[in-house]
Amino acid sequence: MLVFAASDKGGTGRSVISANIAYRRALAGDDVCYLDFDFGSPTAAAVFDLPQAVRGISEGGLHSHLQGKLAEPVRLDIWAESEHPVLRSPLVGSGALVLLPGDRSGGEFAGGKDAVRRCAELFVRLNGEFDLVVVDLSAGRSYAADMVLEATAQPELSGVPSRWLIFHRWTRQHIVAAHGLVFGTRGIIAGGVVRGHDEDRLDGSIRFVRAAVPDPDLPLQSRMTPAQSVWMRTCDRDLGDLAAQLGLGFTRALGSVPLEPVLQWREQLITDDDVLGGGIATMETRQAFMDLADRLKDDAHWGRQ
Repeated sequence: MLVFAASDKGGTGRSVISANIAYRRALAGDDVCYLDFDFGSPTAAAVFDLPQAVRGISEGGLHSHLQGKLAEPVRLDIWAESEHPVLRSPLVGSGALVLLPGDRSGGEFAGGKDAVRRCAELFVRLNGEFDLVVVDLSAGRSYAADMVLEATAQPELSGVPSRWLIFHRWTRQHIVAAHGLVFGTRGIIAGGVVRGHDEDRLDGSIRFVRAAVPDPDLPLQSRMTPAQSVWMRTCDRDLGDLAAQLGLGFTRALGSVPLEPVLQWREQLITDDDVLGGGIATMETRQAFMDLADRLKDDAHWGRQ
């Protein structure tokens, strides 16, 4: 299965949440490959504690591969190469967890026919090798998003299941932006249809993930004044109404991730040790990532594919 992680704005938690989903799927036994398609800012390696690739790698990354400069991009075995002590000791029964990093200072680029062909061939190969392939895209309607829409419309990928996760923060601006990214005149659905995708099938493959959602009932908010609490609940209700009006409502949301203090300070994987051992992260965040990982592969949470 191919999973594309997208957002209209930066700072939505796209990379850190999708990395945590990939991590949880690997712990569940799936062989997982994570592709850093954020060509302008390839920093996904930082979430996995891979210091040699925190800003991409000097040569051999996805950017170089798609431009035809090398036959195969570099692969980093996260279990073996991460500096995170928990990741270096994966649970028995865990699947593979591999990162294909981007190129340092590679920059965005328009993908021509050759780049699209290489992209489609890469997806076919990886889909045959891994249970789950997560593609972390640049923010907005980027060249990377256009490339994968073109690639997944190719005949060789017609039988490969694809799903899209659209990340947005729980604010009015982010909800409006996420709606535009998907449903706008130049959005993902319109761009996919132009490239040959079936509109209903593509629409059914898209779900939204709400990030950094505050909850007035959690201990984190216990110091609020009564007036602040009322205001916050009103805002939450209004945002729910806006999301429903714009097609991002409850039935289109795969899940939400609560406002997590750890992730405000450091974009990282939330391990069981962080919650159950060290106690630095909340149980609610751990459960949110586990729910998203489960729902990602549960057809009951998806429309027509």
